[in-house]
Amino acid sequence: MQDTIRTRFDYAEASKILKETLNLDGSPVAFKFCKTAEDIPEGMPHISETVRHCQMVGMARKEGKIFYATLDNHSCMGGSWALGLRELTPSLKSGEFYYKLGKFESWPACKRTIDRVPHVESLTTHATLYAPLEKTPFDPTIVLIVAKPKAMLKLAQSHLYRLGGRITSNFSGIQSVCSDACAQVYLSGTPNYSLGCDGSRKFSGIEDGEMVMGIPIEMVPEIVASLKIVTGAAGSS
Repeated sequence: MQDTIRTRFDYAEASKILKETLNLDGSPVAFKFCKTAEDIPEGMPHISETVRHCQMVGMARKEGKIFYATLDNHSCMGGSWALGLRELTPSLKSGEFYYKLGKFESWPACKRTIDRVPHVESLTTHATLYAPLEKTPFDPTIVLIVAKPKAMLKLAQSHLYRLGGRITSNFSGIQSVCSDACAQVYLSGTPNYSLGCDGSRKFSGIEDGEMVMGIPIEMVPEIVASLKIVTGAAGSS
């Protein structure tokens, strides 16, 4: 399969540690950008519904579902564009879409924002794959976590445990689960924290007291190992 990581680790054990240590409501979600039909695991179900990417993440997180989705299954134009499944629609590109929703003072403000939304190159993604991390039949590109701010604090501390430094998050209050937590993480190779967006909070089960983040799969073993240390450190609450 394309994009298989060289250094394998126990996904089920990593999920167990994340769920128990962070007291997660649901599972960490394994997500993959799949480039060709041949890279979809044999026998993996094709979702029959047409819903949003953030809803698909919620289905894997809360319902334990394992499936893949192609363009026709994605109902959100902005989300499917951010994930590389389609080209940007004219109304999004011009700023018209978000302006009509009342999200910005002017079309230029919309345009400045949409021009900076991280997105995978258009038409380079054939399908998107979803599974609870503990049951994933594929090597993920990203692990998505939805959790309360205290859990995000511990993930941030784990992120910085080995090298230290500062964390800079990239978000704009729109396209949170698709762009902030998936495309941005894929393109940058670093975790990203996001506050969620109106769409993801309305449709995917992200609660008022929760945030979302994405972690590159290559960093998951380090963050999981560090998580056990920082949560047990003197002064950790």
